[in-house]
Amino acid sequence: MEKTKGPIGIFDSGYGGLTILKEIRSVLPQYNYVYLGDNARTPYGTRSFDVVYRYTEQAVKKLFELGCPLVVLACNTASAKALRTIQQIDLPRLDNSRRVLGVIRPSVEALADYTRNRHVGIMATKGTVASESYPLEIEKLYGRGYFHITQVACPMWVPLVENNELAGEGTAYFVKKYADELFKSDPEIDTVILGCTHYPLLRELIARNMPEGVTLIEQGHIVADRLKDYLFRHPEMEKRIEKKGDIHYLTTEKTGLFDRMAGMFMGENLAAEQIEL
Repeated sequence: MEKTKGPIGIFDSGYGGLTILKEIRSVLPQYNYVYLGDNARTPYGTRSFDVVYRYTEQAVKKLFELGCPLVVLACNTASAKALRTIQQIDLPRLDNSRRVLGVIRPSVEALADYTRNRHVGIMATKGTVASESYPLEIEKLYGRGYFHITQVACPMWVPLVENNELAGEGTAYFVKKYADELFKSDPEIDTVILGCTHYPLLRELIARNMPEGVTLIEQGHIVADRLKDYLFRHPEMEKRIEKKGDIHYLTTEKTGLFDRMAGMFMGENLAAEQIEL
């Protein structure tokens, strides 16, 4: 018996995952999507592993209830703190025919295409840095010591983006502060992973505070390309995704603010639905 078709679920703690959705939609416009932002409980970056796991599990269950055969955790903190447990423990219990993917491994897989001297910087939330998810994934894929990895937590960046302070003096100060910290730790860094989906909105400012010749890796187009490849390699999953080109937006906060902020991220007017997890 053929399973009912449904949309691809995209989950983030707030708005940042919209940068991933925008790129995925650009590469794969034919599919239906449901975006779920847990805006009432954002940010996740400073929360404990247990809390992030619990919140993320609730969101995945909701997206499964809405018929999603495939969910992308478009959030580095959720990918770092919850993905492995959900894949290994929860999926066999909930529905082993569904899949949950993250954003860290695709970024790590692409790393070798960018760096020339193998000195790599990771700029991310406190939670992602504390999880050591990037160094561990890099070591797993390339071996211990292949890359020289330096991580810097940037706890102020997400609140500044979420409060629409992109052009503020405080934003300029904190971008320079964290960039200086990174390159003071390792002046040889030639490639920097922006390890949070909010950070592309600060890309120009971040780039201005980097030494000349440093490459910034944004995750959106990498995740989109890897998702396209995943669906090509898993036709049984691809057949389960609805193809009408629709997007439905959900938020755990009131919709007025979400609609304005998400519209800024997506570059279009939209209307979300408020839900509880």
